[in-house]
Amino acid sequence: MTSFAETATSSVPLLLLLQLLVLVGWNSNVNAFVLVQQSPRLGHVTTATTSSLFAVNPLVRKAKESELRKYIQEHGIDDDIKQYYQIIQDAKKAKQEQQQPPKEQTETMGPLQETLTRRKGTLTVIAEYKRKLADSGYIDQDIFVPELLSSEFREFGAHAIAVLADERMGGCTYDDLATFVEDQRRAWNDVPGPVKIINSDVIVDEFQVARTKAVGACALVLNFELLGADDTQTLLEATKALDLEAIVSVSTKEQAQQAVDLGARIISVVNVPGADAKRQVVDDLNVPEGATITTIANILHRSDKGLAEVEEAWECRDKGFNCAWVSDALYKAGNSGSEHPGAIVSSMASKSSVRWASPVAKSGRGEGAREYLGDILM
Repeated sequence: MTSFAETATSSVPLLLLLQLLVLVGWNSNVNAFVLVQQSPRLGHVTTATTSSLFAVNPLVRKAKESELRKYIQEHGIDDDIKQYYQIIQDAKKAKQEQQQPPKEQTETMGPLQETLTRRKGTLTVIAEYKRKLADSGYIDQDIFVPELLSSEFREFGAHAIAVLADERMGGCTYDDLATFVEDQRRAWNDVPGPVKIINSDVIVDEFQVARTKAVGACALVLNFELLGADDTQTLLEATKALDLEAIVSVSTKEQAQQAVDLGARIISVVNVPGADAKRQVVDDLNVPEGATITTIANILHRSDKGLAEVEEAWECRDKGFNCAWVSDALYKAGNSGSEHPGAIVSSMASKSSVRWASPVAKSGRGEGAREYLGDILM
């Protein structure tokens, strides 16, 4: 895997620039690539979050590689990023020169994995910030600004915040990522305290790993389908060299097992509708002795005003998932003023259940009818 930090100074042929323009052009039709899936239980169309765009991963990867090449040529590489990048290269060199395999060490969970992994029956929540939604364009930039949502997510119980730092897919940049990092840093003496920040950029290169460390995030997301096994392993080793944690996104059981075999310990199931189908992806994995696998259910966004996403999060918890990742559903215009992003996070993490309550029950009739979104803030 040759990094763009090593090749960025080379000249760019005219043909490559033309290809870049073509690839950038797909941004205007980004929604055309979003997968639409039918939920048989709920009886309405669901759309995946922007991670669905990995279904066209050759386009996505080429566009990202072109973007990185252009960024480095125009802005260069900051000294702190160079420093972390060099640490990655030194770790790779040391591994290559190693005469014998390293001694096996007892595995311990990293800070993020420990935060996301609670006792059985408890669901943690990762709230993803983005400026651009998969099916409705940009969010309200006056209401949903990083400076406000960072504290709201923390106060309403998010266990981590992810920032989709890819302008095509999420409308965000590394400046937004830095804003969240700084706001959480300032909350060090607050109650609740700071939450961890995850870079959910489309990671394809070690340069991005170094940049993630430099900006102060604690973890990043690697998409197995996009990267393949070899590049996933390379980037997992790069994150380890910088004491970062990696969440590996998978869509099939085969991908999940390969990711675990490569050393991934936090597995996120993406682009799979329904709690049962999600659970099948991570059931009965062959896990190394002493290792803990933390499972994340990526909750698919529904194109309606309902709140079935909260119910799905409860179902995933009951199926044994450790964590729910919620994205577009945070920014839906709800039926009640209480249906704001923080309330949705809090409701997903609540102890309620589809057996006893509905997040949209308002009629006052039936068991659990008084427990609806905005009231479930346990």
